[in-house]
Amino acid sequence: MMPILSVEGVTAGYGRVTVLNDVSLEAGRHGNVGFFGPNGHGKTTLLRVISGLLKPRSGRIFFDGEDITARSARAIVGTGLIHVPQGNRLFPDLTIADCMALGAYSARARPHEAENREKVIELFPKLAERWRQRVRTLSGGERQMVSIGTALMSHPRLLILDEPTLGLAPKIKDELCASVLDISKGGVPLIVVEQDIEFLLELSSQLYLINHGTVATEIKPGESIAHSEIMSMYFGH
Repeated sequence: MMPILSVEGVTAGYGRVTVLNDVSLEAGRHGNVGFFGPNGHGKTTLLRVISGLLKPRSGRIFFDGEDITARSARAIVGTGLIHVPQGNRLFPDLTIADCMALGAYSARARPHEAENREKVIELFPKLAERWRQRVRTLSGGERQMVSIGTALMSHPRLLILDEPTLGLAPKIKDELCASVLDISKGGVPLIVVEQDIEFLLELSSQLYLINHGTVATEIKPGESIAHSEIMSMYFGH
């Protein structure tokens, strides 16, 4: 079966600095993919290339068999490939309701706005209690819920999450991890960058270690791996 996402020989960077070097990987239509590795080694850059926020110097990106390498980020959102960047980058003066409406702006998402809103409220009931509050009045965990909820309003066919639990208190982090697992059970395939290895192992059937801008290791579906082996990959023996 054709993968939903294929990255083929991508090299990319900023100015004269090369961050990614000939990266190739795939994400299947079923199951989730996890990216892990040391900070500053290219994980976020790879996500930016996939979602059209950064154009590669070479290589190609295919989504559902179509070459999206040259498409704008807005056009890529319209295909159903949705990226939640690190750090819940929201408009602080919008309300939660405004953010949800904004998430459903694309032509393919608009017909599903009402049903997706219900899904978001079911997934994050705290948001319903604060529906008319402005984003700047919310806690860090609540803002992350808004970020993911806004992405779900876009009716994703593939959802990319960049360190969704970063900086959250343990209790809020556990709640958010449970919600991400629920999204996966609902049938939306995920690509997740996460430093919490236990969560990544629970969520993902396929893992890629991104190290020095390359795919250092691929752990394929069905291959078992222990937490200690992951730590060894990070830090060496």
